[in-house]
Amino acid sequence: MLGPLRAAAPGRGLAGEIRVPGDGAIGPRALILAALTVGETRIEGLPERDDIRRIATALRALGVGVEQAGPGTWHVAGRGVGGLVEPDGILDMGGSGAVAALFCGLLAGHPLFAVLTGDATLRRHAMGPVTGPLAACGARFTARGGAFLPLAVEGARLALPLEHRLPVASATLKSALLLAGLCARGVTRVEEPAPSHDHTETLLRHFGARLRVVPEGAGRVIELEGQPELAAAPVSVPGDPLLAGFPLVAALLVPGSRLTVRGVGLNPLRNGLLATLREMGAEFAVANERIEAGEPVGDVTATYSPLRGVDVPAGRLRGLGGALPLLAVAAAFAKGTSRIRGLAAPREESARLPATIALLAAQGVAVEREGDDLVIRRDGAPVPGGGAMAAGTDPCSAMSALVLGLAAERPVTLEDGACIETAFPAFAGLMDRVAGGGAITPA
Repeated sequence: MLGPLRAAAPGRGLAGEIRVPGDGAIGPRALILAALTVGETRIEGLPERDDIRRIATALRALGVGVEQAGPGTWHVAGRGVGGLVEPDGILDMGGSGAVAALFCGLLAGHPLFAVLTGDATLRRHAMGPVTGPLAACGARFTARGGAFLPLAVEGARLALPLEHRLPVASATLKSALLLAGLCARGVTRVEEPAPSHDHTETLLRHFGARLRVVPEGAGRVIELEGQPELAAAPVSVPGDPLLAGFPLVAALLVPGSRLTVRGVGLNPLRNGLLATLREMGAEFAVANERIEAGEPVGDVTATYSPLRGVDVPAGRLRGLGGALPLLAVAAAFAKGTSRIRGLAAPREESARLPATIALLAAQGVAVEREGDDLVIRRDGAPVPGGGAMAAGTDPCSAMSALVLGLAAERPVTLEDGACIETAFPAFAGLMDRVAGGGAITPA
């Protein structure tokens, strides 16, 4: 479904078993690291997203054999650590700052010249926080205006091991440094002040790298031995825990619901949303728990649950950019006061804060910003609904609006649902199906 959408309370609870797209953090890392292995890696469960297609195109330009074998399934013929070749053309990163940062790390350790560019939004994204630390390995970066794409990379002839303390927890910068460190002779050491998600470390171990993680204070130290021979190994990408949150929260809010999302990633560093919902009184059951390519995975079932307000500590949603509007919607249906702390810039959630406040206010929910916190005060009365959400480019806010509409007294209108397709293709149709039909319709 594209264009304007209308979400209304269904005639019954949500029911069934579904799957969500593959994890958007694991998928890109799996493709990039597989390119540095010896042998052919089969990756299943990759999300059907623009960033995956652009990564594949860029890796082919660097001499890697990358082919799609079916929906979500790709084969990667790796060239080994240090084996990438100089591309003939410019590498287009599309709109993903994370992918651009990962490629900066990938290229920094290889003795080649490459140019990165991206769309208009990405070209306004400063790359200095990534290229500055990476330059210590011997790479040179020349950027437009000193910080912006297009960006020329001259990889190190003899890459040096890196030693860097991250100023703030950042899985993206940490991963870029580790990618550069693969090509260096010696041990690359990265300190993070608080744990960020560890998908890169898990995949490195999966492919045979020697890596040590040691707790230090509130954070961790990651040490990677450079110049390993990485061995190809199959990867199954689990369902994205953030995207799983949308149908699960809808099931918590719609009376009579019992809905299962199969194959969800359960990495403890990405479970802030489910952990908070449990504190609010959500009834979840996890079955068929297993480990796939080093990642914990399971089937999560949500049952309709009355929720209560909670105090959410700063940093709880780290690693789940986009969870703010969904958690705010859950809080709108909870009894009591919910406070989501620590939403100041440059946190990713801060960019979604105005849209989140506007969405709830338009549905008759008392919501305000107090300093760096979002505060939602509810007395247990039904959410009126009946409002509209303007067209935007954030799929998480748009999906949150539809979830709210399924549980509110009056329908909610989303003026344009096209952006949802970039993150969760066919989300509206899937949710309408588990709701029994007629709940999410063209407006």
